[in-house]
Amino acid sequence: MEFGGLLIFGGESRGYLVIVATIAAKMISGSCFSRLIVLFIIFILIPNSSQLQSSQAWTLLRIRRLLNYPSVLSNWNSYTNICELEQNPSVTVVCYEESITQLHIIGNESSSPLPASFSIKSLFTTIARLPNLKVLSLRSLGLWGHLPGKISHLSALEIVNMSSNFLYGVIPQQISSLENLQTLVLDHNMFSGQVPDWLSSLPLLTFLSLENNNLTGRLPDSLSKLKTLRMLVLSSNRLSGNVPDLRPLTNLQELRLEDNRLGPQFPSLGNRLVSLTLQKNRFTGSLPSEVASYFLLQRLDISLNRFVGPFLPSLLTLPYIQYLNISGNRFTGMLYENMSCSEGLESADLSANLLTGNIPVCLISNHDNKVVLYSDNCLVTKIQSQHPYAYCQNQALAVGILPHEQKKTLASNPIYLTGLIGGIILSVIVVCLVIFFAIRRVNAKRANERSPRRLIEHASYGYSSKLLADARYISVTKKLGALGVPAYRSFSLEELEAATNNFATSAFMGEGSHGHELYKGSLKDGSLAVIRCLKLHRGQNSQNYNRHIEIISKLRHRHLVCALGHCFDYYTDDSSISRVFLIFEYVPNGTLRSSISAESATDTQSAEGVAGQKLNWTQRIAAAIGVARGIQFLHAGVIPGLFANNLKTTNILLDQNLVTKISSYNLPVFSENVKNEVAPGSSLDGSKDERTKHLDKVDIYDFGVILLEIISGRVITFQHEIEMVEDELRASITTEDDGAPRRSIVDPVFPRVTCDESLKTVIDICIRCLSMDPMERPSIEDVLWNLQFASQVHDGWKQSSTSSDEPPLNEPHM
Repeated sequence: MEFGGLLIFGGESRGYLVIVATIAAKMISGSCFSRLIVLFIIFILIPNSSQLQSSQAWTLLRIRRLLNYPSVLSNWNSYTNICELEQNPSVTVVCYEESITQLHIIGNESSSPLPASFSIKSLFTTIARLPNLKVLSLRSLGLWGHLPGKISHLSALEIVNMSSNFLYGVIPQQISSLENLQTLVLDHNMFSGQVPDWLSSLPLLTFLSLENNNLTGRLPDSLSKLKTLRMLVLSSNRLSGNVPDLRPLTNLQELRLEDNRLGPQFPSLGNRLVSLTLQKNRFTGSLPSEVASYFLLQRLDISLNRFVGPFLPSLLTLPYIQYLNISGNRFTGMLYENMSCSEGLESADLSANLLTGNIPVCLISNHDNKVVLYSDNCLVTKIQSQHPYAYCQNQALAVGILPHEQKKTLASNPIYLTGLIGGIILSVIVVCLVIFFAIRRVNAKRANERSPRRLIEHASYGYSSKLLADARYISVTKKLGALGVPAYRSFSLEELEAATNNFATSAFMGEGSHGHELYKGSLKDGSLAVIRCLKLHRGQNSQNYNRHIEIISKLRHRHLVCALGHCFDYYTDDSSISRVFLIFEYVPNGTLRSSISAESATDTQSAEGVAGQKLNWTQRIAAAIGVARGIQFLHAGVIPGLFANNLKTTNILLDQNLVTKISSYNLPVFSENVKNEVAPGSSLDGSKDERTKHLDKVDIYDFGVILLEIISGRVITFQHEIEMVEDELRASITTEDDGAPRRSIVDPVFPRVTCDESLKTVIDICIRCLSMDPMERPSIEDVLWNLQFASQVHDGWKQSSTSSDEPPLNEPHM
């Protein structure tokens, strides 16, 4: 700004301006009053001492531009002093001595990734111009890419929070040079690899949270060197193995490791913990008595693991305990009405264990806010459902745990108890043998007297605790009501015969990949269903099939063809299963191949609805995203995961809303019946040994073939066809022109109405999926992110385009 020939700057030039202004006033002729007026005007024009240096103000405006002008930064402009703006929950800028020391920007939690033009490297190059920055919080802003190592240039950083973005790759080692770092929060991103070993080089780290990423492998032993650590959160990853010894962390107050694959040993911890969450892992064995010495503990959640042995009543009396959850384990022991509880206990979940006796009065006494659950035990109560007392005894013996009373006897007279148990077991064996041979004799006699009859299974199977110990499911998939699929149930053979007109030839649809027969039927309520019939070898173990059926009943997801129920048919002479019937929902609109290719062969299910019309580019990306989400659920939504799922466009079905559903995934009941096979899957991907080693990457390769068909609109069946189309795509992706070569090889239905950047992104991820080296193929999370990005880019391009020649099909909500 100019005044009287003088250029006025703000900030660090203030001292010099005072001198210059004084000299100017003395040089002005006139009265003393006139001089005072001049000085007053000049001082008004001199910026306040809190004004930012011009370079840092420019930096903030450039950050706003790099973030694509988010609405929360709408009041940032070149005419405002950002340091003096009123703070709000979404944006906070703290300045000290003309420098920015804290920068907090929080966007919309449901924000999408930033556009393809976004560069996270440019963003951090710009942020690095704030050398005195101590707090950096950029949350829910749609940031994507690898977290740059340039973050190490911000040597003054004490707090970093980059949660709820789309950051991926490994966590950069350059963070280890931030010696002042006290808090590191990278929750809800897509970071992969292992938890970094170099974290131990951060001497002041007190808060570490890496929740909900794709971290794998074992936890490094170096975590025990973080002596200043107070809170450690590693929930919702895919971490495995035993937890390292954390007893040296004497300041650790909160440990959250839920929803991983950790175990089997209970972690060694210090006794200053306030909150411990180990839910949904693979911990086994008895609970160590040291847990009762965690006198500061307020929250303990060890639910949905595989713990066995006696329940520790002292957990109820921990002086500060407020929340206790031991549900879904195999804890035994007797509870008594007169047991004590801590006065602060607000919630206790003891359900789905093997507890006996009476529920303590202190748990069920009248308290308005207290929540107590204890169903699925063997307690003496009529309020919540319980098993018979014998059930808990038998289950305890089955897992090698003796009931509470027997343990006392064992302690006092081990020789007597050993003999007693041996006698009981021997007696049970003798009785079972007698009954077994008697039944066989009676069955053989009946078989000779009249023609064989089929035994039909009518009883439905409950969800056993063993299932809960063997498998876990993504919480979102538990909301089965949103799927619009009826509850899973058991069918009788008579129902299936009525539905298929006694399995008439007109109802026969063909054979599946495992040799099972497919029938189309109409159920009592008028709904259509697909019935899969699998014939089994004589004498196979029926218990395994019961367990597989329980798992299948849980495999419900928006992008899977879901099972409605099952039916067993038995041999009469040895009671082994002769046939397994699985009843699935009927998906009406044919296969994905029939909707993208005019050359497609006849579908397994006849196409209805939009038959004959081909999907446009928007719909094809949505279809691919749906398939990717189904694969993600099969790989990570259930443990053990289901891999090598025989994915191809003829096994992907479309419902009335064009939602894609995987129909031929690797059901355990079929795998059980197939001998000398690794798993079902495409024959297009290498040798059997290769598939065994990288089962998760088999589906990635097959998904790449699906993308080839989606892009080209051609039917691809043989390996040489894959290589030919892949070579064409690879050549087109390297061109730097207007994208004409790419459009020349895509489906002719949409060459003129397709965003080139979107097409290029899908082609690139397709080529990566088809890599001959399984280790070079992307993860399903990486695939899904790229497809979502391609969809967003195309949607933005369509909005800015003035015309479109796409066919008038309704856009699917996928």
